[in-house]
Amino acid sequence: MIKVIVSGFTGSMGQKVLAMINGENDLQLVAVFNPVAKSQDPADYDLDSSVKVYNDYSQIDVDADIWIDFSIPSAVFDNTKFAIEHNIKPVIGTSGMSEDQIAELKKLADDKKLGGIIASNFGVSAVLMMKFAQVAAKYFDHSEILEFHHEDKLDAPSGTAMNTAKLIHDVQQKDQVNNKNEQDKIGARGGDYHGIKIHAVRLPGFVADEEVVFGGQGETLTIKQSTTDRNSFMKGVRIAITEVMKRDELVVGLEKII
Repeated sequence: MIKVIVSGFTGSMGQKVLAMINGENDLQLVAVFNPVAKSQDPADYDLDSSVKVYNDYSQIDVDADIWIDFSIPSAVFDNTKFAIEHNIKPVIGTSGMSEDQIAELKKLADDKKLGGIIASNFGVSAVLMMKFAQVAAKYFDHSEILEFHHEDKLDAPSGTAMNTAKLIHDVQQKDQVNNKNEQDKIGARGGDYHGIKIHAVRLPGFVADEEVVFGGQGETLTIKQSTTDRNSFMKGVRIAITEVMKRDELVVGLEKII
């Protein structure tokens, strides 16, 4: 039985994770964590009486194999570091960490030979989109990324968009060149990652969509994925749990294991 603690359990993604765990025969929810949780009575959250509710690191004394995190950008680094330091394998779906923070966590986990994953997106379609973008990056010198999320998403650009840009840049090994004479008084051309423009949309009606547009002489290629239900992410979370239990290093990106 794989014992799991869920951080950010009261959020929309956290609730999906709890439902997924309860539907799997080899997973056991042993605890939940949220520093703003006012009650520590599991009944107040419709949880089994055996599940412990924590709102402070100092309280956590449960035996757990996996720490699943769908909290908030400002908390995810400390949460992940706590999990690794306590030999709990992290499965992190919260975005917003810097490259330096991720590098620090990877070193910490790898030194302890502890498996884990930090994924910008647990949607299988999103991961495949990134893989296809890597292939296309070999043949096109110019690309832009558009990402669409719900109005409550706190960070921009999304972790998925940043990871896509990094994967494209890793393939090309050079900065993309844009028109040096551009005049953009209000930042309409979007963010810039090594010349790859990223445009973030935040509107009601979206869950998580992304498209990558490649441009070449006389042709364009658009790779697009859409997420209409957060339940779709649970397939990726389930895959990640199974994989990290076998590993002795921290993996960055679900595409590394699919």
